[in-house]
Amino acid sequence: MSDILSSLAYLNGKPTAQGKLKLKPEHFQVYEDLGFDFTGEGEHLMVRIRKTGENTSFVANELAKACGVKSKDVSWAGLKDRHAVTEQWLSVHLPKGETPDFTEFLAQYPSIEIVATARHNKKLRPGDLVGNEFVVTMAEVTNVAEVVTRLENIAQTGVPNYFGSQRFGHDGNNVTEARRWGRENIRTRNQNKRSLYLSAARSWIFNAIVSARIEQGVFAQAVEGDLLQAGRDLLPVEQANIADMSEKIMAGEYLITAALAGDNALPTQAKALELEQPQLDAEPDLMALIRGNRMRHDRREIALKPQNLTWSVEDNDITLRFALDAGCFATAIVRELIEEIEVERSYE
Repeated sequence: MSDILSSLAYLNGKPTAQGKLKLKPEHFQVYEDLGFDFTGEGEHLMVRIRKTGENTSFVANELAKACGVKSKDVSWAGLKDRHAVTEQWLSVHLPKGETPDFTEFLAQYPSIEIVATARHNKKLRPGDLVGNEFVVTMAEVTNVAEVVTRLENIAQTGVPNYFGSQRFGHDGNNVTEARRWGRENIRTRNQNKRSLYLSAARSWIFNAIVSARIEQGVFAQAVEGDLLQAGRDLLPVEQANIADMSEKIMAGEYLITAALAGDNALPTQAKALELEQPQLDAEPDLMALIRGNRMRHDRREIALKPQNLTWSVEDNDITLRFALDAGCFATAIVRELIEEIEVERSYE
């Protein structure tokens, strides 16, 4: 499989060390954090699932069958990787307060475990989580010392907050289809496909903007016309306050953002606009899709700094532990550490 993100710039140069990711399911573990407590009562049974080598949609459909409800009555806060061991909550609409017998369901699928259950007064919806905790093992690393040095740098400066290849589908098919839809002005009532292609379109352009900032040497410093995230506020950078703003960026108080393109004009000015606008202009078909669906402009932080990052080394295996906010990709961190060697997974 080709690397569709190969053209994107690396913050610390392309790694020379090689390694294998997801050689075993347990080498990529994800633990969902919703960030809120359940009410203890309500129409929805909350089921915390631990799954190995299964995707979220499949598990949700099978859980619906086990509970005697339709697939639409089971929902989740976020999709989790198939090639991994992941824990997440699913909500099942069971308004009578019953708890099904899961014995047969669990016997049928040894790759699925039920870790906990609870009751809540609302269903889970996509985005109802604050983040995820990860345990990631890079196996058979060819240059452990180089990777450890890079980890030390990442702990201080972070990595580009790229959207991972999973956002773009197999071999980038979601981007290919998004371009076709924009070019051919396709209209659809299929909300899933519409959402998928719009998300891929905006994510692709965002990645290009971040890459351009790295190439021009302004990834970690403010330029005139930037919009900086300060809590819930977006603050514009003017020529007179660049030095002050840059100090606050270094201190972690302010965060540089880049465009999630919409149908309205970019709000950046001056040098920042000169960085962003060419990336939109380079993708007329994606922008036609975005504008045709009246997407509103948004901003996303360009740097990703993993929380509580630690690592351990055992022979040529390096295991990372860290947490990320919702919508951020662990593979963006791995990309800055190793050149991934594609492997034939025995568990597929």
